[in-house]
Formats: sequence, C-alpha cells, structure tokens
Amino acid sequence: MPTLLQSINTWPGDSFNATLKAEIENLPLDLLPLNKAATRGGYVGDDKISCTILNIQEQTDYIHIKTAIFFTEILICCGCGDDPVPENAYCELAITLDKRTGNAQFEIIEHE
Repeated sequence: MPTLLQSINTWPGDSFNATLKAEIENLPLDLLPLNKAATRGGYVGDDKISCTILNIQEQTDYIHIKTAIFFTEILICCGCGDDPVPENAYCELAITLDKRTGNAQFEIIEHE
C-alpha cells in the first residue's frame, strides 16, 4: 500500500494540494489502478501522469480526495501503420488517505 507521508505532514495547510499532486505524480504507475481506466483495450504507457485535485473532504481519521488523472494509453492492433499508438487518456481517482499512517487507497471512479 502506498504511503503519502509528505502530504500528511502538510495537512491541513496551504501546501497540501501541491504536495499531494507531486506525490501522486511521482508514484510508480503500478501502484495506481490505471489499468482499469484503459478503456480502449490498450495498456497504460510509461509516460509521466498528471494529477488535478478536484475535491477534498475530511473525516476524523481519513481524508477523501477526488482527483483527475491524465495518462497515456497505448493502443495495439488498431491497424495503423505506426502500431502501437499512444493516446491521451483520463480517469477520476478516489483516494482515501489515513491521517495517522499516510496509507493511501486508490479506486477508479466509474461513470455511467
């Protein structure tokens, strides 16, 4: 389970959003469930992701964060001459951050 200790150390404060964004963007991609958001049958590319904080709600022991994640999905077997093809992709990610330990749980937000 990933930990976001730098973010917890800035909570609450003016630098929390920037710290959280930086920590998420620097996590190894395999710690995020982005493969569930690859909607075109491809896989998540190795390119750096970009994160935008959309919403934050605090509870006694947890901080619930809604983020927008921009990443690259690699499409294969699309019949293109330059196969595989990188394509910009987007998903929303819910993060539950334990205020005591910094442990973070990530979940893709499904939209209908």
